Amino acid sequence: MEAWEKLRDDPRLTIRRQGPPDFAGRCVVYWMQRSQRARDNPALEKAIAVANALAKPVVVFFQLQPRSVRANWRHFEFMVQGLGDIADGLGSRRVGFVVRRPPGHGVGRLCAELRPCIVIGDENPLREAENHKLRIARSLRVPFWTVDSDVIVPSRWLAREYYAARTIRPRILANLERFLTPATNRSALIAWKPVRGLHGLEPTRKILNGLGIDRSVAPVQAFTGGSAAGLARMREFLRDGLTGYARARNCPELDHTSHLSPYLHFGHVGPHTLALAVRTSSAPREDREAFLEELIVRRELAVNFVRFNPNYERADSCEPWARKTLIEHQADRREPHYNERELENAATHDPLWNAAQKQMALSGWMHGYLRMYWAKKILEWSPSVVVAYETAVRLNDRYELDGRDPNGYAGIAWAIVGKHDRAWGPERPVFGKIRYMSYGSTSRKFDSEAYVRMVASLERR
Repeated sequence: MEAWEKLRDDPRLTIRRQGPPDFAGRCVVYWMQRSQRARDNPALEKAIAVANALAKPVVVFFQLQPRSVRANWRHFEFMVQGLGDIADGLGSRRVGFVVRRPPGHGVGRLCAELRPCIVIGDENPLREAENHKLRIARSLRVPFWTVDSDVIVPSRWLAREYYAARTIRPRILANLERFLTPATNRSALIAWKPVRGLHGLEPTRKILNGLGIDRSVAPVQAFTGGSAAGLARMREFLRDGLTGYARARNCPELDHTSHLSPYLHFGHVGPHTLALAVRTSSAPREDREAFLEELIVRRELAVNFVRFNPNYERADSCEPWARKTLIEHQADRREPHYNERELENAATHDPLWNAAQKQMALSGWMHGYLRMYWAKKILEWSPSVVVAYETAVRLNDRYELDGRDPNGYAGIAWAIVGKHDRAWGPERPVFGKIRYMSYGSTSRKFDSEAYVRMVASLERR
């Protein structure tokens, strides 16, 4: 019992259903959702530690959810490209892997077939995923724990919403050394053996066939999903991109960024892996620190926003000062005005904005500096802040490989309703005291013509 209590004493852990394990159960089930990787995965580490303590095998369960909000073929294609890496990695750790798709694909049905001792899951702060976990917790008859495995400092540890990077940074940095440690990546002591009658699917791209997934947005060639591809991209960035990052990260035409956000979103690469690799790289200190600020402080501020602010997908997520100034300017003239279809088709008068929208639509990725400009212009050209916010969310989630992510929602909130920012003067039409970005001022910060040409080359491919 003492060992059991020690396993429970983990700040990354949320106990969603209390009670002792079913000691007569067949295995430990890890229900994998957000952390889609077989190494450096705290949720998987917890499942293996529990299984080893109970002298039971571990099986990882992955279910396809084709009706996930605003997910389409682009997202599913990238996601399932990583399933083979998961299967290989789990096999080397003596862990089983069961993949299912509708119908009859739920974790409840799997548990009825397997009779697990306990179910372990990973955290996802988005509303849809959290509500699903709450429903599952009510239906299970064994303990259900979830582990916060896609941040460095556990988001529940912070307890409340923080309003700016300057307020959350001291709390994160004070706890960083405690949580930024290498994973043990231990193997299961008892190897998983196939169970007669337990069906699963081969983890290949064929499992998408016939699922009725929205196919209106095509997969991209610029990214290949999976931990192997993500780690290769990480090594390339450490070798060729990290040096000079602090100076060049806001120059889209130089593309001095990691391109790792899709891999972080799907959990193909974990933040611990990336942070430790950057820390120990030979890049200059200022470049390492600039990247770690984005990866840890800014990214975890976004997770904090989504976890603790129920309005993260709406303009109501703003602070009182922003609500006041936007209301005061809601009747201001919007000229020009574009509807959502015109924006989606990059049919505006602004060549820089059009290029940013095309980059996202064609490649599934947009440079971070231009994401700010992109969202602010949607506010300027939309009939209201509510319409602007909802349009930005739909377009971002539809085309970005890392859409439907806390980083995306926090970025839109920052650009359109001043979230994590402060009031700026002088006041401007439409924006009021929200920070303003113009075509002229933005273009002067980098070679915008070179960026437009670069995106035009994507169209010709």
